[in-house]
Amino acid sequence: MGLGHLSPGFPTPIFHPDNFQQFFAFDPLCWNNLSIEKPCPNSFSPLYTINVPGGSAHAQQRTTAPVSIAPTVHRLTGPRPLSFAQSTHISNAGSPHSTSPSSLLPLVLFLLHLLFFLLPSTSKFVFVIIVKSSHFSSYTPPQSPNMSYTVRKIGQANTLEHRVYIEKDGVPVSPFHDIPLYANPEQTILNMVVEIPRWTNAKQEISKEEFLNPIKQDVKKGKLRFVRNCFPHKGYLWNYGAFPQTWEDPNVVHPETKAKGDNDPLDVCEIGELVGYPGQVKQVKVLGVMALLDEEETDWKVIVIDINDPLAPKLHDIEDVERHLPGLLRATNEWFRIYKIPDGKPENQFAFSGECKNKKYALDVIRECADAWEKLITGKSPRGEISLANTSVENSPDRADPSQLASIPKGENLPPAPIDGSIDKWFFISGAAV
Repeated sequence: MGLGHLSPGFPTPIFHPDNFQQFFAFDPLCWNNLSIEKPCPNSFSPLYTINVPGGSAHAQQRTTAPVSIAPTVHRLTGPRPLSFAQSTHISNAGSPHSTSPSSLLPLVLFLLHLLFFLLPSTSKFVFVIIVKSSHFSSYTPPQSPNMSYTVRKIGQANTLEHRVYIEKDGVPVSPFHDIPLYANPEQTILNMVVEIPRWTNAKQEISKEEFLNPIKQDVKKGKLRFVRNCFPHKGYLWNYGAFPQTWEDPNVVHPETKAKGDNDPLDVCEIGELVGYPGQVKQVKVLGVMALLDEEETDWKVIVIDINDPLAPKLHDIEDVERHLPGLLRATNEWFRIYKIPDGKPENQFAFSGECKNKKYALDVIRECADAWEKLITGKSPRGEISLANTSVENSPDRADPSQLASIPKGENLPPAPIDGSIDKWFFISGAAV
């Protein structure tokens, strides 16, 4: 908010300028030819000049958020009654659904109205209250615990030898077992591990069978796997990865999908604007989930967004995705249905007729898979060929000792190996449109 003084006095508390998405205007008398001028258009300066007949003043907007005003002068004429714009949600740090400060403004304005009639004319003020619109909200991403994760890359990308280990404070950890699922005590922010950056084709995944579960490229019949480009898509549509400390139990048939789990950590599609990198640990908020039926297994795809993304304050549930990112969910459904067709496989199917379930349903799925992982790591579920080696799980018989950690090769910063140009080929699938 900002507060300015005007001389000569003018009994008009206002909320402006015009190009803000919301404003409060309160005119107990009337006013004419008032303008608000920003000295430097499109700059980040918070200083404004208020011009009225017979005087001027400067109002200081007390905010650290960038503000851009254009055009330079916004001129208002004629009397206005008390008016309120449509309510706009303003997120507060750590509580996206908390009550907006603007809800107190009607009471404040009423009290100011009384004050103006009680004060002598020589002491009247103009109060300029500037509340930023949601477009440039002062939203601060919820803070998660300080986790210093880095990556250790072995070998060249696009080779059979390539591995990406994740380290915490320089010590290798398991992205499957050591990184906590939840990033805050309220369990509203989750950690995800990026396996495949958006727009890339190499099918990389957490290796369940290897010590400390590094990320590696999937191999089929001795060859590295790359997903095909099904027109109009190029590679993966999102930052694709997994939730740590989750497991889709292959011994359990889900009561609604009627299919067993796929024996992997829970898959995640992060829809933010920045392209990630293999091994990146992102803090995300959950929005919804799709249930892919892949070769008679339930393969959940959880839709999330990075909490630091500019759209994060506006996305709270799955319907917000369609509102702000129209077409993305439809494209996601299509991508998963057809991406295996160029390799000679049939089209995949979805449970729930392809519907993307909401946040509440997604959180229930996550809790079920977290409980399944808990049974896996404690030996209550058969592990099969899964490596349970870890560095931090309490009372785990599979805790790695220092000599095992020392056996992991040192990191190498090597350029990726070249790949065949056919990886960029487009495949046109008949009837692919949803």
